[in-house]
Amino acid sequence: MTTLEFRNVTKRYKVRGAGDMLALDDVSFSLESGQTIALVGQSGSGKSTIAKILTQLERATTGEVLLDGKPIPHRGPGLRRYRQRVRMVFQDPFASLNPYHTIRHHLERPLRLDKVVPKDQVESEVMALLERVRLDPSATVDRRPHELSGGQRQRVAIARALASRPELLIADEPVSMLDVSIRLGVLNLLADLQRESNLGVLYITHDLATARHFSDRIMVLHHGVVVERGDADGVILDPQHEYTRALRDASPDPDRHFAGPAGTASLRS
Repeated sequence: MTTLEFRNVTKRYKVRGAGDMLALDDVSFSLESGQTIALVGQSGSGKSTIAKILTQLERATTGEVLLDGKPIPHRGPGLRRYRQRVRMVFQDPFASLNPYHTIRHHLERPLRLDKVVPKDQVESEVMALLERVRLDPSATVDRRPHELSGGQRQRVAIARALASRPELLIADEPVSMLDVSIRLGVLNLLADLQRESNLGVLYITHDLATARHFSDRIMVLHHGVVVERGDADGVILDPQHEYTRALRDASPDPDRHFAGPAGTASLRS
């Protein structure tokens, strides 16, 4: 079992003319294989700062990040191996894929850089990755990102994240830039992949409705502080903090918008 630990992390940014800005204040949590944790909060709550620190796009001011009990490296081959095990799906599928390259290039690159499979198996692995994210390989592989829909682009981004065979995924608002009509399909795909590969998933969102149905546990972040955490149903049905209650009251009814046949929720089973 893989365990990623975020231990007592504080992050301050220097703001010209305004001194320090506190983005995270002593935040701690752990994510394990096979588990999905939703990190919920409004814009500016610190959610994306956590994602950037986990992927080492930012450094913590104090505190540490550990993988299987060991501090993660900040540079060199060790950091590369860490990023192979912990991958990120970015919010904007329009910006995360290079418009000048084909889908084949986007998927071949991590396979070759991380030496995931022998060279003579790269082609078949690309096709298998597209099939895993429910895309037709022959109709997709030689197209460029602008020739795909937003939902298809995000599926390609997920396939690229899976190419290195990670153990953990950081999904930063993965459906917020997509049309409402296709969000559920992408979330169901992520849920299926999580179960199939025993992935640990940190699902970052502002939407409590999807957080409840997609996650085992929920953490609520407000002004850089975790104000509530617990089992998904417990946090939603019996919130203890006023900020959580405000988020819940502002969310659409999850049982109406995310229900499958006969009124059963389709994201968690």
